[in-house]
Amino acid sequence: MTQLVLASQSPARLATLRSAGVEPYVLVSEVDEGAALAAAREAHGDLAPEDVALLLANAKCQAVASRLAAGEVPDDAPDDALVLGCDSVLEFDGQTLGKPLHADDATARWRAMRGKSATLYTGHWVIDDRADGTGATFGAVSGTEVHFAEITDAEIEAYVATGEPLLVAGAFTIDGLAGPYIERIEGDPHTVVGIGLPLLREMFAEIGVEWHTLWNRPRG
Repeated sequence: MTQLVLASQSPARLATLRSAGVEPYVLVSEVDEGAALAAAREAHGDLAPEDVALLLANAKCQAVASRLAAGEVPDDAPDDALVLGCDSVLEFDGQTLGKPLHADDATARWRAMRGKSATLYTGHWVIDDRADGTGATFGAVSGTEVHFAEITDAEIEAYVATGEPLLVAGAFTIDGLAGPYIERIEGDPHTVVGIGLPLLREMFAEIGVEWHTLWNRPRG
């Protein structure tokens, strides 16, 4: 059985992995995303949305892998595992959007997005830290087009008042309260949740890890 360390505090990512039979060990990266992006933009200029997602996924994964290597983790943390970092951003109307800064920001976004579409990008970065592994460190991005319903001002205000939009990239969830406000998607639904399982399966296969070897949750 292969152990997976998830460098993310996202409840949606954790729930998605659990539904797919995987109980990861969770270590929050505590990466300063703003500082990481500022440094990258200073070095490379403007970044495409998919580059932002991949850069932050890499930063989170590297941070947790470094802590594991240094032993700066709880005693029950695995020392022989795959480390996975993920990050999601929304591309809408030429802008790269992460989490809203405040309720007014979330309200303005929804008023702009309703009746339109956007692309949700999720970056994945994997470090093979297994004792008998490849030592590989690599990443990939998946994108899914999201079509928003033409919802009313009252619906937007009620949704923003729940606080949920402030916690997620793009100010919406498809697996939560915003589900009724998403008319359809084109692509992998898991990507919209924040972790693309089909892509992740392909990534693990590249380093000789079959998905079923990650299963560690009781079924039935």
